[in-house]
Amino acid sequence: MKGTHAALLAVLAGLIPLLPGLLAESHPEAQAVKDLVAAYADARETRDPEAVRSLFTDDADQLVSSGTWRRGREALVRGMLESSRRNPGSRSLAVETVRFPAPGSALADARYVIKGPEGTEDRKMWSTFLCVRTADGWRISAIRNMLPARR
Repeated sequence: MKGTHAALLAVLAGLIPLLPGLLAESHPEAQAVKDLVAAYADARETRDPEAVRSLFTDDADQLVSSGTWRRGREALVRGMLESSRRNPGSRSLAVETVRFPAPGSALADARYVIKGPEGTEDRKMWSTFLCVRTADGWRISAIRNMLPARR
């Protein structure tokens, strides 16, 4: 009997590090954050400046993979539309994790792929979204785009 209890305790102890991720994904607002990122992807794909603008806080910022900082909602809208024009291809974002580090805030990590024109290599990145709950619902406060280091 003691061996069974010890084995059960060992299994439970091994599961403890997984709990925050499991609990975050079951958070009642996780889907709303995923929907916000999906709305962002749709707005970028359709190059709709009003749709893009509506998803951000006034003081939002973005660090893009080239190292450029965009600060403020209007700078983000201009930069995103220009980036879409300069870098053709369809964009997709697949949220893999959502965490809630503090009440009213969420971090969403997503795989970001820009599928290039025929014969070109797809750009595969990571994007992290800092989202905040406002009186108008969830809004994006910051985006960090990262290109994995070449090995």
